[in-house]
Amino acid sequence: MKLLNILVRVVLFLTGAAGFGGFIVPLLKRRIINIGNVAGLIVCAAFILYALYMPRIHQLAQVFWQKRTGKVILSLFFAALTAGILSVITMTAFMIKAANTKAEKNATVIVLGCKVYDKSPSMMLAERLDAAIEYLNANPESVCIVSGGQGADENISEAECMYHYLSEHGIASERIYQEDQSTSTRENLKFSYDIIQINGFNENIAIVTNEFHEYRAGMIAGELGLNYGAVCGKTAIWLFPTYYVRELLAILFEWIF
Repeated sequence: MKLLNILVRVVLFLTGAAGFGGFIVPLLKRRIINIGNVAGLIVCAAFILYALYMPRIHQLAQVFWQKRTGKVILSLFFAALTAGILSVITMTAFMIKAANTKAEKNATVIVLGCKVYDKSPSMMLAERLDAAIEYLNANPESVCIVSGGQGADENISEAECMYHYLSEHGIASERIYQEDQSTSTRENLKFSYDIIQINGFNENIAIVTNEFHEYRAGMIAGELGLNYGAVCGKTAIWLFPTYYVRELLAILFEWIF
């Protein structure tokens, strides 16, 4: 039993340490900090501390359990923990399903915006644009709407940046339409749908974004009555944990509100 406890503590410690490293890399490499890696770092730190102080924590929990208030608090804690784990499993399953929902041929492409540095796309935006180029080359009747406004710290709109990138990579400019007013995923799709309706484009759409983002984008597209499929940009491994966790929290927000 003692050996099993030691093994559990070692596994928890190594898991926490590996996760901590994974979440801190974007901060060290590109100074990326958001709710995703902050939450990830907190959870991984909790794993590490639990592994280091497990006997003492269990001892305190047993003492706490003897009191009525303690029982209620611990019961609520474990209920919330169980609900959280089940929610993460469910959301992850939905993400995987959405990312594997194939777009129809010659659908109207909507590329969802992402961060722009100077006049160049961020790595994540470039991943989306490369996926869009592959789809557009394979579906010559498709038109493309690049959707994203200009942030306070961006020199040009995300839409303009995407337009130039696609043009420079061989996509005819007459196939590209810019939507440069949106500031969120919901606005990306709503304003792009306005362009689809005004121009009479195919209402079957191909949502181009990163794998983890397809589910939430699809939820919004469904609310607008759009028939949609996924064209996924492949996220760099070192970025994936941070943005996956951020997306879990964003999905939870959409579910609740």
